[in-house]
Amino acid sequence: SCLCGSAPCLLCGCCPSAKNSTISRLLFTLFLFLGTLVSIIMIIPGVEKELHKLPGFCEGSGSVLGVQTKVDCSSFLGHKAVYRMGFAMAAFFCLFAALTVCVRSSKDPRAALHNGFWFFKFLVLVGITVGAFYIPDGAFTSVWFYFGVVGSFLFILIQLVLLIDLAHSWSQRWLRNADEGSAKGWYAALCTVTFVFYAASIAAVVLLYVYYTKPEGCTEGKAFISINLILCLIISVVSILPKIQEAQPHSGLLQASLITLYTIYVTWSALANVPTQRCNPTLLVRNSTGSATATEPLTTWWDAPSIVGLVIFILCTLFISLRSSDHPQVNKLMLTEESGARAGAGAGAGPGGADEEGGVRRAYDNEQDGVSYSYTFFHLCLLLAALYIMMTLTNWYRPDESLQVLRSPWTAVWVKICSSWAGLLLYLWTLVAPLVLPDRDFS
Repeated sequence: SCLCGSAPCLLCGCCPSAKNSTISRLLFTLFLFLGTLVSIIMIIPGVEKELHKLPGFCEGSGSVLGVQTKVDCSSFLGHKAVYRMGFAMAAFFCLFAALTVCVRSSKDPRAALHNGFWFFKFLVLVGITVGAFYIPDGAFTSVWFYFGVVGSFLFILIQLVLLIDLAHSWSQRWLRNADEGSAKGWYAALCTVTFVFYAASIAAVVLLYVYYTKPEGCTEGKAFISINLILCLIISVVSILPKIQEAQPHSGLLQASLITLYTIYVTWSALANVPTQRCNPTLLVRNSTGSATATEPLTTWWDAPSIVGLVIFILCTLFISLRSSDHPQVNKLMLTEESGARAGAGAGAGPGGADEEGGVRRAYDNEQDGVSYSYTFFHLCLLLAALYIMMTLTNWYRPDESLQVLRSPWTAVWVKICSSWAGLLLYLWTLVAPLVLPDRDFS
């Protein structure tokens, strides 16, 4: 029955008192992480070589009982595999986003498609994945690259919204604790974390100038680093201006330091895609001057910006799945609001809204009176996350139609730089909005 039942049925034994809405989000996130893991395995250098050692598995790897295999292992490994896996995950979440449009409560019949039938959902994901590998090569990867770029840009904006919300919530909570308890200890912690963030940012800027610029040339890299450094200084100064402090007493350097550190990371990630070997020491061997042939040495696909991007991706998707914001404005923007007025407890719920069977608190349906988040928007977020991780694992490199040439395009550089500017402007708006719109409540 758990194969077709609701989400709590699967995890009620190990997650007592869990909400139906939370478990559903976790399971869909687990599907995304599973697809990510498969993509990572497929793009690891040396996997194809190891598969060829298995007799009869890959084409040209020998025969089993005199039967020659016809499987071309290169067709489901490397960039081609990651692009198709990304397409499969994006199609899966797009399907459920369409199926759950305008679902208002768990009593809606379509809510069962979101909260149940997990075994069949897994089969659907596997079926879409298998079908994706039958898509003819042609222009698929070249076209899907641009879908990935747009989706990744949008997901970076979502990351920025969550990061700004985290920064404000973090500062407010620590200042509240300072007012209620040991003020010196909390203020010392606040200053220490702020100092560490700014010190890391300054060190990173110095390293970017050293490794990604040259005394002559590399004008773009110098401009990107300098512009973002100036913008970070501006938001740091604005965050402590007297009028800003008067309108928002909780604003300060902690938020600005966190935004600065993230901006420097995005700048680093952008510079790692500059398609000029002289200005980009991390440019991969398989670029526009070389082809991905078997005679070339294996390259390291896991550069530092990609690893950091993977960690941020995991934290961001877990953040989307587990937590709603402390700020009503963010909840309204993200369409997630866990409130007792909207999320009703299930029938027969005991204290705290959880069913009690033999004294054991069980998972319960908290969405009978109204959903606690938008199903469609949640699936769209995971769709964008699938595109973002697809681009991260492939280093934002664009393969040609023959999959023999990989280029690091300027498109990836400008998308990342523009996203960093968008994040800085968004944070600046959160600071000046109470002054520009004095009639609105920004408490």
